[in-house]
Amino acid sequence: MPRTARVPAKSPAARSRPAPVAAPAAPGGAFPKVRRDHASETAEDYVEAIDAIARSKGACRVADLARHMGVTHVTVVRTLERLVAAGLVAKDPYGPATLTASGARMARSSRDRHECVLAFLRAIGVPDQIAARDAEGLEHHASRATLEAMARFVASGGRRRVAGIAAP
Repeated sequence: MPRTARVPAKSPAARSRPAPVAAPAAPGGAFPKVRRDHASETAEDYVEAIDAIARSKGACRVADLARHMGVTHVTVVRTLERLVAAGLVAKDPYGPATLTASGARMARSSRDRHECVLAFLRAIGVPDQIAARDAEGLEHHASRATLEAMARFVASGGRRRVAGIAAP
């Protein structure tokens, strides 16, 4: 039987105390930014998908978008209604979805962030399939400073020192 490390039991007093939580650096800490990022995540994913589908097929229909996003037709219709109201998408009943100028800018920005994060993850040795999946979430939460640092790292061929450790 393989040996495993034993985890010491906590004393009764330690079990009743909650674990300490670090105080946020500023009121609300990072949570307001994360909430804002989550709020725009769906819009960014949809405009990026509309752009990709329109480029590959010439037009983006609801069925194409539902298949691409892995959601139902009803979910796509409701989301498109919100995107139309936000001024990111134009859509006539039964017609294809097209990006407005604002939607096209958002799609380009989202695609650029995605490509930057994906290139960085690959540069640090993350396997392609995992890098593609992880980039999909990270792209929405990385700050401009983080994205710029990732781009510099990739541009340097991954030869920069990171936190005092030489990159391979």
